[in-house]
Amino acid sequence: MATTHVLETPEVDLTYDLHGPVPAADGRPLLFMIGQPMEANGFTTLASYFPDRTVVTYDPRGLGRSSTRRDGKTDLVPAVQAQDVHALIEALGAGPVEMFASSGGAVTALALVTAYPGDVTTLVAHEPPIISVLPDAAATTRARDIFMAAYQAKGQGAGMASFLAMTMWQGEFTTEYFDQPPADPAAFGMPVEDDGKRDDPLLSDRSLAVTEYVVDAEALKATPTRVVIAVGEETGNTFTARTARSTAELLGQEAAVFPSHHGGFLGGEFGYAGQPEAFAARLREVLDGG
Repeated sequence: MATTHVLETPEVDLTYDLHGPVPAADGRPLLFMIGQPMEANGFTTLASYFPDRTVVTYDPRGLGRSSTRRDGKTDLVPAVQAQDVHALIEALGAGPVEMFASSGGAVTALALVTAYPGDVTTLVAHEPPIISVLPDAAATTRARDIFMAAYQAKGQGAGMASFLAMTMWQGEFTTEYFDQPPADPAAFGMPVEDDGKRDDPLLSDRSLAVTEYVVDAEALKATPTRVVIAVGEETGNTFTARTARSTAELLGQEAAVFPSHHGGFLGGEFGYAGQPEAFAARLREVLDGG
């Protein structure tokens, strides 16, 4: 049974969950699982496959239970989120830790290891969506800007349909991609009506700093942290598969292959289940040095 806690900082109160005791009963480092814009609830199933470990999950600054900010900002900046994770590790007196980080959380984790190299022993960074590592970075930025513009113009359904069209596209973004008609929300089973909101952390400009993050490859190579870039075997040659492989190549490695897709560790939390049991087994193997 997880217990919920709050770390008060000058700029935000961070809500986090402990799955197990601190220090861990088995003497192993704490295992952090972080995402963005995914919150702690996205790791419920994955954490359940590590009953022998103390797992820490949290809601990042500006999201979920940590949504109330005192810094007056709405942007989600990896370096700032990294400071929050560092503060949480320090507050728990738990460093160095092991870490599984997915999507935007993987970008936060790379920023954390760059700034605080003593915080993490092993980082498994799963499909970080970093545009700058791609050979077609300019075209990818254009594709990203299209879904953001669709969201601003027509709302959630249009924005998410355009986002899915981008993230499902196989390979580089070519003229063929840009010549397509705008993605139809109805084709994805999404509402066509505009609800008037423009604060979605995935579709708005709040997460621009995530996709625009620049990897400090030399710093990461010099860190004592073992950094493993991971990619889903079903992610194919889509955006996040390509960013994962390119980030791994930048660090002089090949991406470690994990079961399933971008959300391969999910159970039924969001209706897009992966293969969480197989994913957990692979994660355990990688954390143990495999």
